[in-house]
Amino acid sequence: MRATNLFKEFFNSEKAGGLILIACTIVSLAIANSVFGSGYHLFWQTQLVGHSIEHWVNDGLMTIFFLLIGLELEREIYQGELSNIKNALLPIFAALGGMIVPAGLYLLFNYGTVTQSGAGIPMATDIAFALGILSLLGSRVPTSLKVFLTALAVIDDLGAILVIALFYTKTLIWANLIAALGIFVALVVLNKLKVRTLIPYLVGGILMWYFMLNSGVHATITGVLLAFAIPFGNGDRKSGSYKLQHFLHKPVAFIILPIFALANTAISLSGEFTQTLSEHYSIGIMTGLIVGKPLGIFLLSLLVVKVGICRLPVDLNWKAIFGAGLLGGIGFTMSIFITLLAFDNEAIISNAKLIILLSSLVAAVIGFICLKLTLPIHKKHSISKPQ
Repeated sequence: MRATNLFKEFFNSEKAGGLILIACTIVSLAIANSVFGSGYHLFWQTQLVGHSIEHWVNDGLMTIFFLLIGLELEREIYQGELSNIKNALLPIFAALGGMIVPAGLYLLFNYGTVTQSGAGIPMATDIAFALGILSLLGSRVPTSLKVFLTALAVIDDLGAILVIALFYTKTLIWANLIAALGIFVALVVLNKLKVRTLIPYLVGGILMWYFMLNSGVHATITGVLLAFAIPFGNGDRKSGSYKLQHFLHKPVAFIILPIFALANTAISLSGEFTQTLSEHYSIGIMTGLIVGKPLGIFLLSLLVVKVGICRLPVDLNWKAIFGAGLLGGIGFTMSIFITLLAFDNEAIISNAKLIILLSSLVAAVIGFICLKLTLPIHKKHSISKPQ
């Protein structure tokens, strides 16, 4: 099976976006710890129409990111790796292992404390960063490994979205939630009536976002709901889903995620670093991302293959799966996003962000080295059928 052009475009934009995210993070950390640091922090807290700029980034721009994730998930379900149940099962179980084990390790260190709400932080994988690091290995990476890691990360993000909706909603305003869901149902009806123009869906999406924002449920959930309301059709270049996904690739990778990185990595490196490392939540995040992610992904994948539930593609081996699991420990975007929802204490939020960055860096370096040492050198690769 050959990778579709849309998958190749998604992979290429995400891997390039991952490298830009690295640059933006370094720039943001440098500015935040320079003589311009106080002004830099104040800029992101500047009030604009009742909310800070940082809030608009996290609740507004990131909704578009989730819309793209939803469109990619929809494509995977209808036409991609997840459309074939045998192909889908391996990344699905891998993603489940990569969510359950890290959360369990985090709770092992934080259960019963004020920071136990951070259990969702090490559950997520940053698609852009993970694919960005994978791309550094060039032609040595089998397409099946790219697809496995992409599908795993997309499912992972879906899991993170469900965690946000179920566990990080503090107060519900039912009237606004019902209005948002009513708009979603209306858009689904438009889809069933074969209304193909995107305009009513985008207008409805904006209204749905407004009511969701004021409902208590995090507004970014709107992006995923809107993605599944937009007509997919047969998924060709004429479909609304394809057009919107194609349009959003570069703005998300090169504008929205870099702005998110700049807004959320303005971390002042002050205080006692060894004390930060010894905090229960820091240990939970580090062990969850660096240890829990690869163990959960590898062990559950191994289990379901050994019992015959699914199969390992012939051009992949368990060393490659473990290496992909290590890259799954790059939490960054989604981990920081959940941190903002999990904690109220600014000092804990700032420290948790720093630990996420360090843990993601360690996972990236170890994952890169592991794959570099284990992937064979070949000029060309294609996805092979399972044994």
